[in-house]
Order: sequence, then C-alpha cells, then structure tokens
Amino acid sequence: MSHTAVIAGVGPGLGESLVRKFAAEGCSVGMFARSEEYLADLDAELTEEGHAVLAAPTDITDPAAVDAGFEAVREAFGPVDVLINHASGGAWKGLTDISPEAFERAWRVSAQGALLCSQAAVSDMLAEDGGTVLCTGATSAIRGRENAVGFSAAKFAVRGLAESMARELGPQGIHVCHVVVDGGILPPGRAVDDPDEYLDPDAIAESYWHLTEQDESAWTLELDLRPHVESF
Repeated sequence: MSHTAVIAGVGPGLGESLVRKFAAEGCSVGMFARSEEYLADLDAELTEEGHAVLAAPTDITDPAAVDAGFEAVREAFGPVDVLINHASGGAWKGLTDISPEAFERAWRVSAQGALLCSQAAVSDMLAEDGGTVLCTGATSAIRGRENAVGFSAAKFAVRGLAESMARELGPQGIHVCHVVVDGGILPPGRAVDDPDEYLDPDAIAESYWHLTEQDESAWTLELDLRPHVESF
C-alpha cells in the first residue's frame, strides 16, 4: 500500500534513511528540516531516481510554518497518512549549567514540534481511513542521562505524548508508536572503532516501515531497538 508520509526532522543518518526507505516502498514523502540546502540536494537526488519527494524547509517549533509545510505536502501528494516525528533538540548540559532558554529550546523541538506536526497530520487521518504516527525516542526517554537534563526531559515528554496519543487515537484507527533507539547510530561518512556497537540507520528504517504495515489487531505501542552487543 502506498502512503503519503511526512518525516519531520530529516538530516544525514537516520532521518535520511527513513526518507529513502519510505520512498523506495512507493510512498510520497514530505521532508521537513530547517536546512534548505541539504533538503534541496536530497530532493534533487531522489527525484532524479524517480521517487515522489518534496523538500519543505520547516521550523517545526513554529505553528504557522508547520501548517504551511503540511499544506505544501497535501497540494503535492494529497492527505497525509504517515507521520514520523524524528526531530530532537539537543541540550547537553547538567542542571547547574543549562540555561532556561536551552532547556525550553530542547522541549520545543522535540515535544512541541511533535505535538504541532501530530495535530496537523492527525486531522487528515481522522478525515480519511486512519494512519500511523511514529515518534523517535532514545535511551534518555526511559533513563535520564547525566549532564543532559534538557535532552532527557524533552525525550521523556515525547514518550508521554506518544502513549497518550496512542490511547486516544487507537480506537479511531490511528496507530501511534514510540520507538526507543537504545544506543548510538552509525554516523554517516565517519569510521567508528567498533561498528557492532552501533545501530545501522537503514536497519532502523526497516523497523519503522514494518510498524506502518502492522495489522490493527496487533499494533506495537513501544518498540525497543538496540545493537546485538548490548545487554538487555
């Protein structure tokens, strides 16, 4: 089944892998990010390969920008039935060092951005035949990380948002799942000492695709992904 998907938070690494996977499966894909140049280059490459993609430079913390981004996707491809909330706000300082502004910024990118994008996408899903909302989480969504109070608090907020949405929207035909990426992701274009300690972004993207294809009798609420060398 083909979908119209919006991936919010596209960049080198997992964001790009998600775009490539969903485009390869025949989906039309709207790509949200703040980097206009990066999106334009990715758009040109995938369009040349025959994929239906749309670069939509969007600040997901801005309600007007989110509305404009979704309108652009609808005009190009029709109603949205898959949303991936992938953007994260990094704030890598501890309690005594972080500023209120940095803490709020992390929350706005991760949690408020997910809220705004979900509200826009779910309006389409409720009017049509349902859909899927996936939220990218991290280890810090379930275990607070030292010297990262902003990132951890924001990721906890996204997890709570996803769980609340799942219970509200599931009965209306909308699958919401929180994905815990429990480990480091292989960085693009850079060698690492032990690749087995990292998650492959393309493999993660395969799991996201599987979530969109699940039968409604057996939906996943939360999926944990980690490299095989990690202990459980």
